[in-house]
Amino acid sequence: MSDDPRTRETALDEEIDELAGEAPIEGARPGLQAARDALDTRESAIRDSVLRMGMLVESAIRQAGRSLELHDSALAMEVIGGDTTINDAQRAVSRLIVEAIATQQPVARDLRYLLTLDHVTYELERIGDHAASVAKQVLKLAPEPPLEGYVHLPEMTERAAVLIHGVLRALVDSDAAQAREVAVEDDEIDRLYHSTFDKGVEIMRRDPANVERGTRIIIASHYLERIGDRGTNIAEDIVYLVTGDVEDLNP
Repeated sequence: MSDDPRTRETALDEEIDELAGEAPIEGARPGLQAARDALDTRESAIRDSVLRMGMLVESAIRQAGRSLELHDSALAMEVIGGDTTINDAQRAVSRLIVEAIATQQPVARDLRYLLTLDHVTYELERIGDHAASVAKQVLKLAPEPPLEGYVHLPEMTERAAVLIHGVLRALVDSDAAQAREVAVEDDEIDRLYHSTFDKGVEIMRRDPANVERGTRIIIASHYLERIGDRGTNIAEDIVYLVTGDVEDLNP
């Protein structure tokens, strides 16, 4: 795809128009069943778009971690540049949702489903931002030798990616129990964040020459901790979607 933003936007609009078009559904029956089939088709297209966006986000997290381990500034730049694609995907899904609500007039569970997916895309977009922020710290860390193996950053990155993969799987399966189970991973990410913060402060106190790298490690760990929190928010969205209950999975 061309790097020209206008070309990219046009391509996204064409994809949206194709998914949201008013072409009749093959085999559709008149009346309520035809309306039900049309809404099911729209919801399926929207869910698939959300999942594609989620896969982009998971990949961004993993690439940010890999760029850190390999001291790869070019890969970090790819993560930063790829955030635009994630943002475009979020806007595209939001437009599909608005069009589905406007043209299909969903009520009850269908409306809850669409509004929940819209919130999921918001959380995914913010997670993409956090992955790009980690990559920006990698750009500064990459030219220097690794400090204390970057403490817990590699493990935090992997756990964050696993959490996002898990909530996407729970979304596909509409599985509230699985969403609750995946959200527990955030507790370990929080523990690693606090440990990284304490270790980073210790490293900087021990040698003032480590202040810049130590600070950047702490900043990167903060963004990874936020990814865990937002992944938990998505898990809560899934529980609400399936059960209709609002649960705090990260009290």
